[in-house]
Amino acid sequence: MKVHFKLGFALGAAVLPLSAGWLPAHASTLSATAEDMSTVTPPAAAGDPQVSQHATKIVPLALGQKRGYETWQPLADDGITLALNYTGEAAANATGGLERKAAYTGQIYVGADLDFEKIAGITGGGLHLAITNRHGQNLSQIAIGNNTSVQEVWGTQNTHLAILTWEQKLFNNALDIEVGKSQANIHFLNSPIYCNFQSNSACGNPTFVFKNSNFTYFPASSWMAHAKVTVADNWFAHAGIYEVNPNRKRADDNGFSLSFKGGTGFIVPYELGYASDFKTDRLPRHYILGGWIDRGDYADPLRDDRGGIAILSGRPAATLKGRSGLYVRFDQMLTRPDMNSHRGLSVFGVAMTNLSGRVEERHFLELGLLQTGTFAGRDRDTIGFVINQQSFSDLAMARMQAARISAGGDGNIRRDQYMMELAYGAQIGPAIRLSPNIQYILHPDQTGAPFRKTHIGNALVFGFKFTIDAPTLIAMAHRD
Repeated sequence: MKVHFKLGFALGAAVLPLSAGWLPAHASTLSATAEDMSTVTPPAAAGDPQVSQHATKIVPLALGQKRGYETWQPLADDGITLALNYTGEAAANATGGLERKAAYTGQIYVGADLDFEKIAGITGGGLHLAITNRHGQNLSQIAIGNNTSVQEVWGTQNTHLAILTWEQKLFNNALDIEVGKSQANIHFLNSPIYCNFQSNSACGNPTFVFKNSNFTYFPASSWMAHAKVTVADNWFAHAGIYEVNPNRKRADDNGFSLSFKGGTGFIVPYELGYASDFKTDRLPRHYILGGWIDRGDYADPLRDDRGGIAILSGRPAATLKGRSGLYVRFDQMLTRPDMNSHRGLSVFGVAMTNLSGRVEERHFLELGLLQTGTFAGRDRDTIGFVINQQSFSDLAMARMQAARISAGGDGNIRRDQYMMELAYGAQIGPAIRLSPNIQYILHPDQTGAPFRKTHIGNALVFGFKFTIDAPTLIAMAHRD
């Protein structure tokens, strides 16, 4: 039995606000097709060290960037690979919410991978760097009132150091070490399929993990550690550790601080599963069992520091420590009519639940379909539908009921919020991708308007997402 190890070590992590709820903000950069489905990179052949293009390929894939075209890389022979792309997301609610509005948010992503085997003769060594700039508004925050954004790329609205890591492969690629500042959500609980959509309930990561834990998310960088073992190129085990530090929640945090001051603990995510890609499987698939153990401080969803109801007393929420959760997730390509093409239909799903701690939500369910290759000659276009359910805990229900009753309303709070999206991804030449989408929120929660006397109306949202990749544009110009 052939065994490959992937191990990373570091300290630190941070948690940022609603944006994770990825992100990517959890965090996307571009959209991906079924050809990019693999979230487990096949190990390099023994004796052939290969430093991964972590910041310019692997991470953008996990965050939604499309790959497969020639890009302009003037320093590739010197061991330096570059990335520069822009993602924009617009959204407007035609019905429902608190009021009718439109919002736009965008992200500039700059990345570089330095292969120190070429640069300095350090076999298997590499440095990875990424910086983002995010700007704009969040429609859910200013107009809908619910707890999950309809624009995934919103969050951490500044210029931010997103990735700064060192990678070292050793022992004929049996050991792969990555050390530095990064995020849990680009290492765990992600798939390139997710960011074919714009809703933050699905794209970057299923939003439940950010509501119920200190899971860190892109681009809020933190000192981190993670370890992966891949067996026979398909079965794997993966675990990590990330510091929990409330200072990383500050709006003025730019990710460049190296301080551990203010840390309150750590979170340990883990995954066990089976993964294949187009190189190893006719119908690529991922079946994964995962979870987290959170030993950082968190705010009680109901009680204040004196045992009262925090939303009524105005006092600080009680500070607690210790939560955990579990999930299963999968994606499976169902059809592939032509083995020389990646056209085909894939299904994906997620089920998540809380195991311990006083938390905001009790479970999360998601199911979706993605067709890669739509009309004749449109092999890289996609059309997909996703629906998910967020089910609030008894503690969150008690808080929302108390707030509404105090405002003169009744206590008839709806427990479950459903978010769904229909999205089409159109590849306009190698460098540009457009993705119009329609989203619907059934039973929006009232996180943004807790003292409202009546339900927030179901929201119909029209969205538009686009991505532009600069190195691909330049490569096209050079060919011409």
